[in-house]
Amino acid sequence: MNPLLVMKFGGTSMGSAERIKIAARICSEQHVGRPVVVVVSAMSKVTDLLLDSLRKAEAGDQADLDANLKLLNTRHFECCRDLLPADRQEAAQAGVHALIGEFSRIAKGVMMLGERPPRSIDEAIAIGERLSAFLMAEYLESQGIRAAAISGAEVIATDAVFGNASPLMDQTRERAAKAVRPLIAQRVLPIVTGFNGSTLDGRPTTLGRGGSDFSASILAAALEAAELWIWTDVDGIMTGDPRLIPDARVLEEVTYNEAAELAYNGAKVLHPRTLAPLVERQIPVWSKNSFAPEKRGTRIVPKIESARGPHAVTSMTDVALVSIEPANSVLSGTKVMARALGALARANVEVLAITSSSYRQNFCFLVRQSELDRVTENLEESLSLEFAHGYLKPVQVDRNVGLIAVVGEGMRGTPGLAGRIFTAISRQNVNIIAIAQGSSELTIAIVVHRDGLNQAVQAIHQECGLGAVLAADTRG
Repeated sequence: MNPLLVMKFGGTSMGSAERIKIAARICSEQHVGRPVVVVVSAMSKVTDLLLDSLRKAEAGDQADLDANLKLLNTRHFECCRDLLPADRQEAAQAGVHALIGEFSRIAKGVMMLGERPPRSIDEAIAIGERLSAFLMAEYLESQGIRAAAISGAEVIATDAVFGNASPLMDQTRERAAKAVRPLIAQRVLPIVTGFNGSTLDGRPTTLGRGGSDFSASILAAALEAAELWIWTDVDGIMTGDPRLIPDARVLEEVTYNEAAELAYNGAKVLHPRTLAPLVERQIPVWSKNSFAPEKRGTRIVPKIESARGPHAVTSMTDVALVSIEPANSVLSGTKVMARALGALARANVEVLAITSSSYRQNFCFLVRQSELDRVTENLEESLSLEFAHGYLKPVQVDRNVGLIAVVGEGMRGTPGLAGRIFTAISRQNVNIIAIAQGSSELTIAIVVHRDGLNQAVQAIHQECGLGAVLAADTRG
């Protein structure tokens, strides 16, 4: 078995010189006993700063762009100063200056054009990860540990969907064999940038939300790693949000499916796409806390024996419920739904939940509020004739809603569970607006009014006995 360990460090784990030192220590400790590949995010808030800078450039706002570039320089130069010994700082600062210069060049091009081409955005915002990989490698070298920063664009081959690219695994394996495996063989620690890749003809791409986690899983699969460890600022995957539920506890194990469903429905530990590359080789994943590395974390595995009942409940607030209803029975609701979903697919919008009425042929679906403008624009374009002739009622949008997702492999076939959950919600005088459950019975999705969301989540957590004090482990 390949003992290779891939470790990914998120933005908060790379957020300062102190955090980079801790991440480097974790890497070096593991590197003593086995080969390690490291994937890093940009320092916390840096990607947001880069995106804001591109918006300022598009608007022609030179003063604010210059202020952002100054802030970017200051933060990374200060990190160099706090991270490295004096004799290495000048060379490191020159490296930082060169990378920020690349970003500045792209931003100036955006300002000249007056627009932000998707390809330019992808190339520009990857600079954040390149900066953190460079700093991590420089620090490790200063500690006598051989390390090399590698751009994900050299390793991860993708399609040309800029902003949300998908990996081409065969080509990625070939690239990883050339760019990463020789370093592993020479006992050099590869520090790979997360979030970014490139097309087969070399155009820079990014992997969308959660792209750094996704990069790590792609590399783990391509290199046939034994394990993937994802380091964040939380202790692992929990039964509920501890900000809402005081007795929420860390789960020792969850399945790939459970972790993906929780992530898809609002849990922020990882992104649902993260797990897809690992399934074929069944590579286990650990979710761990770099701020408390002594804690065990949560292990994510293909299957757990004897799982019973729900294992966690999560929620989302930044969502909107979109409803479409034919004005009469002339129009086929099935055809309208098909065309509506096609419009959402073309807009690259994720549908969080969907439900329909059999007689009235109306249906509703839940989307993120950040994607709502694209949703309405594409629906109106795709169904313009139907709206114009009055075959469809105007689209209804309700922003005052929240999503609750109850997740667990063990819910399959458990009698009375849904009734208990709905009763627990009703006891809080919270009205249920919509319900969706797939045939796998892995997730029950419930839409409620926003003002009752927190009470409903707490009631479900208690009713299902998920708390640390109220119940023993539901896995029995």
